[in-house]
Amino acid sequence: MTATTLVHKEASPPAAGATRRRRTRRRGRIVALLFVFPALLLLGALVVYPVLFSVGRSFFDASGTRFVGGGNYTEMFRDPATVKAIRNTAIWVVVAPALLTGLGLILAVLVEKVRWATAFKLLLFMPMAVSFLAAGIIFRLAYDEDPDKGVLNAAVVSVHDAFAGTSSYPTARARDGQDLTRGRDGSYLTATALSPGDSVALGLVGVLPKDLPQGASPAAAAPHRAAPGELRGVVYLDFTPGGGGRPGKVDPKESGLPGMKVEATRDGRTVASTTTAGDGSFRFTGLDDGSYAVKLPAGNFAPPYQGVSWLGPALVTPAIIGAYLWIWTGFAMVLIGAGLAALPRDALEAARMDGANEWQIFRRITVPLLAPVLTVVFVTLVINVMKVFDLVYIIAPGPVQEDATVLATQMWLVSFGGGNNQGLGSALGVLLLLLVIPAMVVNVRRFRRSQR
Repeated sequence: MTATTLVHKEASPPAAGATRRRRTRRRGRIVALLFVFPALLLLGALVVYPVLFSVGRSFFDASGTRFVGGGNYTEMFRDPATVKAIRNTAIWVVVAPALLTGLGLILAVLVEKVRWATAFKLLLFMPMAVSFLAAGIIFRLAYDEDPDKGVLNAAVVSVHDAFAGTSSYPTARARDGQDLTRGRDGSYLTATALSPGDSVALGLVGVLPKDLPQGASPAAAAPHRAAPGELRGVVYLDFTPGGGGRPGKVDPKESGLPGMKVEATRDGRTVASTTTAGDGSFRFTGLDDGSYAVKLPAGNFAPPYQGVSWLGPALVTPAIIGAYLWIWTGFAMVLIGAGLAALPRDALEAARMDGANEWQIFRRITVPLLAPVLTVVFVTLVINVMKVFDLVYIIAPGPVQEDATVLATQMWLVSFGGGNNQGLGSALGVLLLLLVIPAMVVNVRRFRRSQR
């Protein structure tokens, strides 16, 4: 046996082992690909293909037959509705993630000091279990301008009426033929000059008997003559239930209008004021001789305060952002709370021993140590708000839909909501994808860095 043969015989076992290892690795890759293939198939069908199709479709017109190049992208930035959608999306990106991250941080720090912390976290996280559709319906009702339906306006109206009061007779008006003229401000003024010692009966209509105040009683008949230096009268509902009354006359079944403010004016200036009693009667005493007029100020007939137009053009976007905060605050709090629980307690205790107060610890130690977690939460929320669709579409009423629209809703409206221009809609989708990609890249890099 030669030396060469011996060398080959000694080298063959390691070569065979390497071959087996290569086969094992190849077999492992094939098995891994078999397991990953369904996911790759779904990813390609649901993500890759739609993205590539949308990019290609964005270069064609509405019918999809004529190539227009970058025409859809040019039109996109010329369309006022799309420019408004981009502006609203920028507002969402700037405001919502910052507010949510701040609220989540504050609540996470405060919850640590609450005895029932778990129950409190569960309560704040519960809105995450509500779908955006259901949340949109809830807040659409909560923001309703009618105080009898919208809980927010019901609270606002209650507070307003508690401090500013409200009119008892918003629908009242003078009966035709009465000695009353209506001013530009909605007040009523007697047309005939009155003097001390006179009396006047002021009949109004337009008030349902069931809407009369509880203290209303049968109207007092105006005396034919008042005392010297005194001007008297009655403000009453000139309507007899069941009919049979005499217009302009105080009938026995007619009711006075209590709580009505009445003023005596002279040369356009108010010299005395009073409020009608339960039977609608009033009187002014100590008046000098001269010519007067009786005035019913416009405040008596002011329409009731209806609250805030939450879903009007000016407030619709902040209102929808408020609904979004209600849903996602628990998410931010739980994530930041998890990061807070992992903080080294020795650093916090050392700061307390050195005399730092809680605010200094929060600002100089807690926040810097939580910076990676805060960044992840913020970037995740930025990605999420760029795609917001359900809340905007459901909460914003039809007349202000354009004032609240964002890129996602504008893409749907242009493509399927009446525009029927899938070319322009695809261009909007590509724009939205390009805006989301940088935030996704930041998040992926941070995840990789944390794994190292």
